[in-house]
Amino acid sequence: MLTINTSDLSPVQLQNYLQYAIAPRPICFATTIDQAGNINLSPFSFFNMFSTNPPICIFSPARRVRDNTTKHTLENILEVKECVINIVNYPMVQQTSLASTEYAKGINEFEKAGFTMLPSQLVRPPRVAEAPVQMECIVTEVVHLGENPGAGNLVLAEIKLIHIKEEILDQEGKIDQAKIDLVARLGGDWYCRVTPENLFKVAKPLSTLGIGVDSLPSGVRNSTVLTGNDLGRLGNVEQFPTDEEIDDFRNTSGVKDIFDATIGDANNRERELHELGKQLLAQEKVMDALKAVLL
Repeated sequence: MLTINTSDLSPVQLQNYLQYAIAPRPICFATTIDQAGNINLSPFSFFNMFSTNPPICIFSPARRVRDNTTKHTLENILEVKECVINIVNYPMVQQTSLASTEYAKGINEFEKAGFTMLPSQLVRPPRVAEAPVQMECIVTEVVHLGENPGAGNLVLAEIKLIHIKEEILDQEGKIDQAKIDLVARLGGDWYCRVTPENLFKVAKPLSTLGIGVDSLPSGVRNSTVLTGNDLGRLGNVEQFPTDEEIDDFRNTSGVKDIFDATIGDANNRERELHELGKQLLAQEKVMDALKAVLL
């Protein structure tokens, strides 16, 4: 394993490792304005939500690694503590990248990138009409993390109004994760796109208490067939099946065939039962999978 002392790297080298590893990162497409009314539009991937009550997002217009200068977004926010966080999806990603160009102060990136300005209701900076979600925010604090190249400036933005395009909503009025078609930043020039094909669900153990991987027999924990993901699903069940349930499962046709075919071959039997458990997990039959690997 490669081990790196961060103090041994230049800011450029360190940023390269971090941006490839800490990913994907959502994109804050921030609209700001200065006291003179000059509008700025710029994307930031040092961004996420950090609180629901109050609703707070944080993004960071870091000092440029190249020459240690600050960005117009930060300068505007220090003058007018308001912004709009526009969420970026796939249909607008190329224009968003264009807006990241370092145009001179006073140049409107809406015009350069071909976006449509939409008046906000509570704040002075306009919204991006093309964005699927637009959040009007009041900046409550700016935290400067340093004065060196690459130092972040944390912009704490309290969301006051959320505007959501109806075409990305489901029948219950909630955001459909597939319809919104989000993109995110990776390292270098890489992006990723959230499509129906790469979406998957993982159940949250909010109201249940899983038995834990440590409760599984050592032969299961050290299986050459089952992966860490498989063990995680097995360890998330609330209780073990009863001995009677396991015996009943042993007498089902497929399982009985495994036992008949592996008489005197315990190692092969364990492997085949683990393979069966893996197949059952793929079919979402978690309790049956647990029965199989416990036989």
